[in-house]
Amino acid sequence: MNYFNASEEEFSDWKWQYRHRIETVEELEKLIQLSETEKEDIKKALEVFPMAISPYYASLIDPTDPNCPIRMQAVPSSAELKKSSWELEDPLCEDKDSPSEESCITHRYPDRVLFLISNRCGMYCRHCTRKRRVGNREYDYSEKVIREGLEYIREHPEIRDVLLSGGDALLVSDERLDWLLGELFDIPHVEIVRIGSRVPVTLPQRITPELCEILEKYPSVWLNTHFNHPKEITPEAKKAMRMLAKAGVPLGNQSVLLRGVNDCPMVIKKLCHELLKIKTRPYYLYQCDLSFGLEHFRTSVSRGIEIIEMLRGHTSGLAVPTFVVDAPGGGGKIPVGPNYLISSSDTGVVLRNYEGVICMYPEPEAYSWECQQACSICDKHPGLKSGTGIAKLYDEENDIIALEPESLERKKRF
Repeated sequence: MNYFNASEEEFSDWKWQYRHRIETVEELEKLIQLSETEKEDIKKALEVFPMAISPYYASLIDPTDPNCPIRMQAVPSSAELKKSSWELEDPLCEDKDSPSEESCITHRYPDRVLFLISNRCGMYCRHCTRKRRVGNREYDYSEKVIREGLEYIREHPEIRDVLLSGGDALLVSDERLDWLLGELFDIPHVEIVRIGSRVPVTLPQRITPELCEILEKYPSVWLNTHFNHPKEITPEAKKAMRMLAKAGVPLGNQSVLLRGVNDCPMVIKKLCHELLKIKTRPYYLYQCDLSFGLEHFRTSVSRGIEIIEMLRGHTSGLAVPTFVVDAPGGGGKIPVGPNYLISSSDTGVVLRNYEGVICMYPEPEAYSWECQQACSICDKHPGLKSGTGIAKLYDEENDIIALEPESLERKKRF
């Protein structure tokens, strides 16, 4: 497919790919077969949610198959306009957990923050949870906003882990990324920086020797990408991931469970095996979020649990991601999966394995735990001891025996 009349050098240039993204129905119909009804449906969807597909990713689409898993992730459909009563503009309440409306920081978990640095993407994924902001206007966050984010991190010594995202965190310039990483690692309490990026999937040409050289400079940079289907693991994607691995970047993958794309145990199993072959750990399998226009992508949670059931024990543990529901209302990631614990008592626990074998594991006859000696770990990390939420119940220094919501109805009766 080369209706762009691009040279091999041009097609291999990520900046050329970005400039030539497919954004209109007229461009799209040169690549794939579209009926008149489909064209009208796409135009209607584009009035609400824009389209941008890199030429590279478009080249992976089967032009004659409307159910192609690549096409479903890239091409708009009228189903995006059918809104469910449950769908939300900001389902994860990222804005609510920000210091201010203008901030690029979301601080939800105790020791880590989300740091948005770009509103650019190599492709607008149809299942994007940030449809409210990505694609409406492409930009990099201003230096002023970025510096305010850095200052927030400096002022909060509990933050040890920073996740750079967007948009796509790798669609800022090499120079800007280098400067930002340098600033972050100059903060004494920042231990690791994670980068969230889908460019290895949709724009693998962005992974250049120059970029890898920058990432290699810093001691603990991790990268999580977003492959959803084995068809996305192409020679170009493999090359990009191997370049990152060679630069010493630990690699993980976060897939989203999508109806009609990958809601099959065999597809997910194949995907996880292919990821391990390119040194990429299957990290999360997400339940699809409740963002506007995603109802047609959502599966039941029980389907995700069933898929994990078909992986655990049937392949190596390295190939089994954690299935999570990112809870609406800002509840964060909640892991869910098959239940292997049947019952428990003081003397033992009854377990089942993936084959249905049931066994009893005896508990030790006498066991209790108490800290044998004071050590510096607890002193340096008091949050690990008292914690928040359920952790409070385990803290011997607290006299809390129950946690109750502030708005508990029975408290209002008298």
